[in-house]
Formats: sequence, structure tokens, C-alpha cells
Amino acid sequence: MILGKDDSVNMEQFSTMFLDFIAAWGYVAVAVLMAAENACIPIPSELILGFAGYLIFSDQMTFMGALTAGMIGGMAGSIFAYVVGHKGGRSFVDKYGHYFFIKKSHVDIAQNWFDKYGLKAVFFSRMLPVVRTFISLPAGFAHVDMKKFLTLTFAGSLPWTALILLAGMMLGKSWQIMLKIGHEASLAFVAICAVVIVVMYIRYRRKKNVREDLDNV
Repeated sequence: MILGKDDSVNMEQFSTMFLDFIAAWGYVAVAVLMAAENACIPIPSELILGFAGYLIFSDQMTFMGALTAGMIGGMAGSIFAYVVGHKGGRSFVDKYGHYFFIKKSHVDIAQNWFDKYGLKAVFFSRMLPVVRTFISLPAGFAHVDMKKFLTLTFAGSLPWTALILLAGMMLGKSWQIMLKIGHEASLAFVAICAVVIVVMYIRYRRKKNVREDLDNV
């Protein structure tokens, strides 16, 4: 997720601690921190996965190992947030969320996305800043089917997790650039995905039309 100015000041005080944790505990730390981030604790995924990407670059981790750890942690955190939303409801989150640094405005953003797009938001929002972290809560509020929630969460989280790891690998020692351009990178990624989907759909329609023409001959 992307933090506001006030949050970023506080987060800078913990960044070194998080990086030391990852450097010392490797995949376990990646899983734990990604679980916390997806459970709505304000830890930027660009910090976790970007640094993990750098460790892959420096041969201290493997891509598949970091990807697996990131996905396990992300799914665990998402399930936790979903259950909190499902069992506690919006009133519970509004009342106690601030104790865990959860801002009502962030939950409102995720709720608006879910109200507008429904289950589709669970998938697409995983590639967007802020919304990706909190979308599990409104899904829980709405008591959506758990299997559908897990499927869409996994499908949306996998490309995002892989992309941030790859970006960290490519940037190498300059991986911290991601912390400054994380928002823009997210929007660019969504734009690329949209273009790919449109192109694939056009190709599908063309092939389908060709088959129909051949069948009519």
C-alpha cells in the first residue's frame, strides 16, 4: 500500500527494522510482513517485496522462494482481514481499527470500490495502491463466498507480487526508487494489464469470427 505524508514519517522509523528482519529471517520475514500488510497494517508492499527483489538480485534469495513466501503471507493476511470484516462488520472496524493504524478513509475507499464493482474489485484492486490492502474488509462485510474471495485474491495478488519482485531485481541496488514511484508504478501496471486484456479479447474475437466463417462455408 501507499502511505500518506504523516504515515510515511512514522514508517521511516520502522523501515530499517523491517529490512533487518528480512535480511535476517529471509522468506519467513517476507511471509510475516506480507501477512501484516494484507491484514491492513500499514507496511508498504514495495518495501517488503522491493527489498526481497534486491536480495534475489544479490543471490541471497530465489525468485520462486520469495514469490511463494509473499503469496503465502499475502493470502494469510487477506483471509484474516476478510474474517474480521465478516465476523465484526463495519462498526467493529470503525471502532477498533485505529488501534491497528487502520484509517476510516482507507476503508471508505475500498468500500466504494466494492460497492461499485462487487467481486470484480477483489481481483482488480489487488493491483492498486491503498485499495489492494483494504479490499478484504468490505468483502467480509458483504459475506461474499469464501472460495470466490480466495480465488480472486490469489489471481489478483500473484501478478502484483511477481511484478514488484521483478522490479526490485531489475533495479538492484537502486531498489528503493520503488518507494518513491510506487503509486505511479501501480497505475502503469494496471494500464498495461488493461491493454493486454483488450488485445487478447480482440484476438479471441477475430479467431472466433474466422472459425464461424469457415463453418458457414
